[in-house]
Amino acid sequence: MSIEVPAGFVMNGVHGGIKKVATKEDFTLIHCPKGATAAGVYTQNLVFAAPVGFDRSRTPSANIRVVAVNSGNANACTGERGMNDCREMARLAATAVGENEQTALVMSTGVIGVFLPMDKIANGAKLAAEKLGNDEASFLAAARGIMTTDQFHKVVARQVNVAGRTIRLAGMCKGAGMIGPHMATMLAIMLTDAPLTPAAAQQVLKAATDESFNCISVEGHMSTNDTLLLLASGAAGGEPLTGSDLAAFQAALTDACIELAQQIPDDGEGASHLIGIEITGCQTRDAAQQIAKTVANSALVKTAVAGADPNWGRIVSAAGYAGVPFNPDGVGLIVNGHELYRAGAPVPFDAKTVSAAIKSERKTHIKLTFTEGSAVGRFWTSDLNVNYVRFNADYTT
Repeated sequence: MSIEVPAGFVMNGVHGGIKKVATKEDFTLIHCPKGATAAGVYTQNLVFAAPVGFDRSRTPSANIRVVAVNSGNANACTGERGMNDCREMARLAATAVGENEQTALVMSTGVIGVFLPMDKIANGAKLAAEKLGNDEASFLAAARGIMTTDQFHKVVARQVNVAGRTIRLAGMCKGAGMIGPHMATMLAIMLTDAPLTPAAAQQVLKAATDESFNCISVEGHMSTNDTLLLLASGAAGGEPLTGSDLAAFQAALTDACIELAQQIPDDGEGASHLIGIEITGCQTRDAAQQIAKTVANSALVKTAVAGADPNWGRIVSAAGYAGVPFNPDGVGLIVNGHELYRAGAPVPFDAKTVSAAIKSERKTHIKLTFTEGSAVGRFWTSDLNVNYVRFNADYTT
């Protein structure tokens, strides 16, 4: 994928010393010299990291110029010292690029309950500021700087023509485990050169999140650090988007967020399948989403997909305990194009063929149909296998 970075931003990702491996970036710095509109959505976990509280207090805003992100340390459950370290991290990053500390946001990801090594944060800010760029290489270095257990950097890019202007979007995110958003999302940053007011930025970001990052999980564990930021430099020119122009931008942002969000469960720790769950025929979207999420978080469904086992009973029964009323006699199920269940009863199918269809594809598509209405929902998750258990059993030891 070719990344054309939106105008008005420069960035870099460097190794500041937090991670033990010197070739791995662990500090990302994004600078918007002329200021950007910023909006954010955050974890709903009552136990939230210091950077979440810090950024909540500063967004939405009409003048954010710096975003500093460190990986390898979450700065979560660190009390008053953690919040003081956030302020110092913001000061260090802002000072490195000649900005006021009040215009900076910070994000952190990594191990919970460990204080930030501020000497290494200072080193990262200094090194990153020395070589900021607006090219693809700088953007990818920044994307690598926010990774922890990710196997690959996760990025997306879009262009949309609005009111005679070409508007660019580019996004990056991290996440592979501890994924059960409700906001919320792991760490993600969307950049655009669109002109947006703070209120409009918050509105479109929340709507895009509901269709993307709020529709994924790996194991259903909501993080303490989940943060998604939208920064709009306005460098594309013109008046702030409103009406149909804002709606067109909203559609492009949502589409980009969906693509970015799907990359997270696709990189679920130890995952061998990305599972897409489609729900049709519910009374409301909330009902459809609740069923989809319940199926997605079922360990039995996830292990069945890992083993390429077309065990339809696990899927149907998970829908039944989702807390959503429906007529069981109207339920149908299709897996990777193979009908397994119709009108509340199983249909004949060749188990070996369906198993082979699951095993041979990275993506598994589960479609549940109901007869309660016309609302639809969708969710994405990863399978669950022994590799996930091995990885997380000794994560800190």
